Amino acid sequence: MSSRSIAVFAERAGRPVVMGRRWAIASGHPVASWAGTRILERGGSAIDAAVAIAVALNVVEPHMSGLGGDLFALVVDTRTGEVWAVDGTGLVPLEATPDRLHHGVSADGPLSVAVPGAARAWELLHARWGRLPLHELLAPAIELAADGFPVSQNLAAYLAAHRDRLSRYEATARTFLPQGRLPQPGDVLRQPTLARTLETLATTGFSALYQGQLAERLVRAVRQAGGLLSTESLARARAELVQPLQHSYRGWTVWTPPLNSGGHALLLALGILEHFSVTEWKPLSADLLHVMIEATKLADAACQRWAAGTHLTAPALVELFDPVRVRELAQAIDLRRAKPHHASGAREPAATTAFTVVDRDGLGIVVTATLHEVFGSGFVAGDTGLLLNNALAARTLDPQALERLEAGAPVRQTSIPIVVSGKERLIGLGSSGGSAQPQILVHVLVHLLEFGFSPQEAVELPRWRYRTAGRAAQWLAETGGLVDVEGRLPNVTIEGLQARRHRVQRLPRWGPIGSCQLVVRRDDGGVVLEAAADPRSDAYALAR
Repeated sequence: MSSRSIAVFAERAGRPVVMGRRWAIASGHPVASWAGTRILERGGSAIDAAVAIAVALNVVEPHMSGLGGDLFALVVDTRTGEVWAVDGTGLVPLEATPDRLHHGVSADGPLSVAVPGAARAWELLHARWGRLPLHELLAPAIELAADGFPVSQNLAAYLAAHRDRLSRYEATARTFLPQGRLPQPGDVLRQPTLARTLETLATTGFSALYQGQLAERLVRAVRQAGGLLSTESLARARAELVQPLQHSYRGWTVWTPPLNSGGHALLLALGILEHFSVTEWKPLSADLLHVMIEATKLADAACQRWAAGTHLTAPALVELFDPVRVRELAQAIDLRRAKPHHASGAREPAATTAFTVVDRDGLGIVVTATLHEVFGSGFVAGDTGLLLNNALAARTLDPQALERLEAGAPVRQTSIPIVVSGKERLIGLGSSGGSAQPQILVHVLVHLLEFGFSPQEAVELPRWRYRTAGRAAQWLAETGGLVDVEGRLPNVTIEGLQARRHRVQRLPRWGPIGSCQLVVRRDDGGVVLEAAADPRSDAYALAR
């Protein structure tokens, strides 16, 4: 390699693509990736490793996901080509009725807590694809919670930003502000009550979170603080193995979970983009970004109109993806001017983590898990040590709204794990970012599939996200909406977007706009695994 080649390599990606031949992991934290590695090296499956990663993230990345939240997952078997979706969506408590919430739905605290679905999903996944006993899978997380781990700069920043919320409830403050002190980077944070709960789950199974003494303690803590959770509501929680949505994009097959994930919006945006020769434009150019922004806006608007509830019917989905209709949406894009787009105004889940694992047998899993907003409800349920979601915050008491409160109904999710296959490659990826996930994932996929960027390059490229008008000021409605861009985006691109009537707001160099984790399995003469982790968070990739 010449010195010039070395210099070009160094400029193109801040991190290398991590490669291996046996297994690969990309998760939101180095220690969580280590937990998955420990399981894979002991002969565990990708799903075993995913359980270990998820519960470790509950400890070391508590602001983004956990057993008190929800998830969607895709499982793929490269030997058979089969793809399964797992819906780990929680439920609105049976007691959460308009008459009980006559003052409105709470943004956080115990009144915002819904029945969590994540643990039910892990129970289903482990029962079907697990090899190792649960106590082995939870051992790394138990050690981390009991012995403590060094607080990262990223976690320290989130703790500082949310200090007031975290100090509101005694058990929460005791967990995240020990001795009333804000943890600093490098401080050791221990969670002994969570460690004891994880020990219970390791011996009795995830079902203990929904029935039995642990479930009763969790409910008691929520009810004593004014929440509406009940043992009856917890016992109704179920995870489902469901048929994934599938769509063809330029010779690739793309899978996502069905509603109530946001996968249909992503697939529709790709369908719109298929009507444009995107490679005629340069990567990161204003021409390309304008069309991607407009495609995702149109897809979002179309999906809002067709989502009559939490599940689209099969006929509605056929009509949504009708080729004539998709072509009409593509033709509605003006290459010279952005169109306004009005959002529903609902609160969207914004605290999410994504991770991907592929094992030596070709079994893979992509998970997107959420607490719905950063630190969820901000409420740790007493002596369980479990931080709970605030999924009810995405609901409204307006009986005509799509997001209307319905006791016992699934909560709103935007999580979008993705599997892409074709051309001797299988790709698993997901991202945080709330309702911006379709935008982030379209941006990554287009540069990965169309322009041939490496996984790490595609993950690191500067990103954008649009904010829709919704309830914002009139000037937003009169333009194409506000577009946030990361500060590394070229000036000429920003000027080109502004010329097309996008109102652009420049963020710091790395945003952050989401955190995307990605694994590629290539089999073009021998299996090679490539893993990429997003530097916008604590994410870390490992492979062997």
